[in-house]
Amino acid sequence: MTWLAKLAMIPLAPWLIRQGNRARRNTVRLPEAKGERHKDIENSELSLLVLGDSAAAGVGCATQSDAITGQLVHQLQSRGAVRWRLIAQSSLTCAGVHELLNQYPAETFDAVLVSVGVNDVTRRTPIAQWRWDLEALTQTLVERHQAKLILFTAVPPMHKFTALPQPLRWFVGQQASDLNRVLAQHCQDFSHCELLHFDVPFHPRYLASDGYHPSVEACTLWAAAAASAILKSPKLQQ
Repeated sequence: MTWLAKLAMIPLAPWLIRQGNRARRNTVRLPEAKGERHKDIENSELSLLVLGDSAAAGVGCATQSDAITGQLVHQLQSRGAVRWRLIAQSSLTCAGVHELLNQYPAETFDAVLVSVGVNDVTRRTPIAQWRWDLEALTQTLVERHQAKLILFTAVPPMHKFTALPQPLRWFVGQQASDLNRVLAQHCQDFSHCELLHFDVPFHPRYLASDGYHPSVEACTLWAAAAASAILKSPKLQQ
């Protein structure tokens, strides 16, 4: 966030706090998608972990087959059998996702798709803490789970979240941009990591009914981008 944006925020602070509290009270609470969260296949061509927050857990979709995990696995299966697992839970920050991951056995994965950041925006995670959390999560994925490729999904453009009023929408959009800059640098600094961007049209059908989470259509775009990155990655050819 620029110094001009920080300066403009000062008189808006009480208003932003009220809007944030009101948004939390009024936002529709959608459940996580129903369905299987893992499939073990012997002699699989690829092992995949989908890890993260409510978007990864499929909030906004009815079933896991419609959500990011199911759609991604479906696209990857064109190249062979996939062993996969979903580890995700609503409302978790990056630190919370790391704690959740550590509750599972040290299973190895070729590729990991990570969705974190939105809750770090809403919880106002400091930049230094966000950087440390990304490094700690990456270290665990590489050392404990032997991940060859870690795809960090870019923090979504929260200034487009229709569930949020202005100027709160602008404010969280600025914060999301700040976290994305750190995330991009993290992916440059750590050889196992790549930043995944995918374009979602500014249209209501790409948002779930809560105006906050990705819809089935958005997950289709997300899965296509992730599948392309995984299938083309030289890290998985080594």
